[in-house]
Amino acid sequence: MFVLLLFWPTYNLVLALFVWWRPKPGGTDVPSRYPLHYWIIIPALNEERVVANTVRSALALDSARTPVQVVVVDDGSDDRTPHVLAGIDDHRLHVLRRTPPDARRGKGEALNHAYRYVRGIAEEAGTVHRTIIGVIDGDGRGEPGMLSEISAYLAQRDVGAVQCRVRIHNRDNLLAFLQDLEFGCVVDASQSLRDVVGTVGLGGNGQFVRLSTLTVLGDAPWSACLVEDLELGLRVHLAGRRIRYATHATITQQGLVDVRRLLRQRTRWGQGNLQCLGFVPRLVRARRIGSVALLEFLQYLLAPWLVAPMTLLVTALVGVNLYAQATGTDLGGLYTHGTNIGAAVAIWAAALVLPGLIWGVVHRLKHGDEPVLRCLAVGLAYPLFLVLGSVSTLRALYRHCAGRNAWAKTERLAEKELPATAAPPVPKIA
Repeated sequence: MFVLLLFWPTYNLVLALFVWWRPKPGGTDVPSRYPLHYWIIIPALNEERVVANTVRSALALDSARTPVQVVVVDDGSDDRTPHVLAGIDDHRLHVLRRTPPDARRGKGEALNHAYRYVRGIAEEAGTVHRTIIGVIDGDGRGEPGMLSEISAYLAQRDVGAVQCRVRIHNRDNLLAFLQDLEFGCVVDASQSLRDVVGTVGLGGNGQFVRLSTLTVLGDAPWSACLVEDLELGLRVHLAGRRIRYATHATITQQGLVDVRRLLRQRTRWGQGNLQCLGFVPRLVRARRIGSVALLEFLQYLLAPWLVAPMTLLVTALVGVNLYAQATGTDLGGLYTHGTNIGAAVAIWAAALVLPGLIWGVVHRLKHGDEPVLRCLAVGLAYPLFLVLGSVSTLRALYRHCAGRNAWAKTERLAEKELPATAAPPVPKIA
């Protein structure tokens, strides 16, 4: 109870300060006079509603200093995804079609297929050391100019990967806005803190990894893990490569507007986190992982195992309190009645609501793209969002123990089509 009343609000307040902490690329390494080659992979399984916008947005990131090629992996789509892709006429677009029995074996396998395709081209051209592989989900939108910031981080030779900030672009819905609060504020602050500690994690959307780093990890850098992005990040850290967090480069994606689908998505994420527990012994033994970084890694990986018993404990304590209040019993001396029930309820309410209000205010001050009242409203709803997270964690534990590891794809919402962007002239690179 003490932890909930004191530590939880304090933790959120301290973490919120890192929203304004902006680590810079820095370093003494001199950038190469040759530009980095960016290959953006878009895994697509039945993405007819969004894939055209995603491809056009990715192609628009192209510039003389950040030349872009886009690889779409059509992973056995049975909707109009192939037709939509065929309608995009651009020499920078490469479409790889996977068919059964190779198709639909998970996002990791689709990414590995594209990785081997890009690796073959880069090896033939002799540009492996200058090639960067980015991953943007089927609903992702990269902001113009973001690759310049990523290149600045990758100017340092020890940086093997960069993770971008993620936001939600359909946040007119309250549930989607809660996800924007989560990604644009809570996760943003957490990643900024992890950048200081040296434990930045890779996300499924907006990860950019050196091809030379991926080649060190073998022929299949991404695995069948339900959170293949988290696992790849751990493998990059264990390989001695640094991961940086780009605090301005932003990828936007769709937020889920249905509670059932959100629970299914978060259950998959929680279960994938549990699958990554096998990395704990390797992290403990790794000489390249410092003590502070190790503690942060362990906290991140072990948290799901602690959420379930903590949720059950808090529920039991609340139930005991309610029963004691209703019956007037002291439960054998475990409960003491008092006359300041109102004050106790007020303290509890403040402790539960304060963190959400903190993040609502942070969202307004940091981004300034939503009205104040709406930010406060989403802050008040934040505790309920955390309850959904606890429910999905319990479901993840059940599925993990039951051996149910099926990958559930996130469904997309229909979007208004973005205007086509003309392909620029092919840059002449020495």
